[in-house]
Amino acid sequence: MSATYVDTQQVGWRFLASRRWLGYYALLLVFAVSCTLFGNWQFARRAEARAEIARIDRNYDATPIALGDAVPDRGAFDEARWKWQPVELHGAYTGDTLLARGRPGPDGTGSDLVQAFELDDGGVVFIDRGWVPVTGVDEASAVLPAPPAGEVTVVARLRASERLVSGREPSGRTVPQINSAELAELTGTRDRAYLGVWGQLASETPAAETGVLAPRPERDEGPHLSYALQWYVFILIALAGTAYAATREHRNLNGDDPAYAERDRRRAERRRRRGPSDADEEDALLEG
Repeated sequence: MSATYVDTQQVGWRFLASRRWLGYYALLLVFAVSCTLFGNWQFARRAEARAEIARIDRNYDATPIALGDAVPDRGAFDEARWKWQPVELHGAYTGDTLLARGRPGPDGTGSDLVQAFELDDGGVVFIDRGWVPVTGVDEASAVLPAPPAGEVTVVARLRASERLVSGREPSGRTVPQINSAELAELTGTRDRAYLGVWGQLASETPAAETGVLAPRPERDEGPHLSYALQWYVFILIALAGTAYAATREHRNLNGDDPAYAERDRRRAERRRRRGPSDADEEDALLEG
């Protein structure tokens, strides 16, 4: 008995260097690194949302400028600087009409009405003239809002050409995304079109029937900050759980340590001074 007692007392915290606990440390490290990566990802998404809010505040209600001032190169577009910037365009609609399908709107899923606009200098810009309740099933027979004829002045907000998605192809006059290069190929205007940008209609003179124009984008950075902080809280919880487990194992291995006996005595004395809790009284009644 005495030999066993001496061996138990000599354990101390040495178990923390055991192979089993080294495995726990490795798992804790992997968990902490993973949580940190997810937290930093949420911080990055928050930064992107805040940058978008800044663009909306800076550009959305700005005075319209000439297209060439914002897009000097027809094949490129500086989205970080010029997204949502209104531009004033002079020219005429060509009659080339396409539908960007699968777009949410006020009455469910429909399409965005996209029409080619030829500038006075011969360049071509694709203008989104609003949402229409037309799907791929009924697009062939749908009656679409016609653009104004002749010389037109258009104010449109600049948007970056949407990325092509593998496996999603044009069908008839519908397209899966508003990708200006793809639209230019379909309308035979690639040598004249602005390939990195398109315009979201704000107004046109003379006015004509349009689809449902897009509303002002929301200034919302989303829950990314709270999600990021949650990942770091998970790390703290894991650290606290590991410390608790180490303490419990230390006590199990060193149960005869006088320090634990003194701690238990003080805890019992505090409980005696406070008197029985409501839970203790309920347990006594159940046992009685």
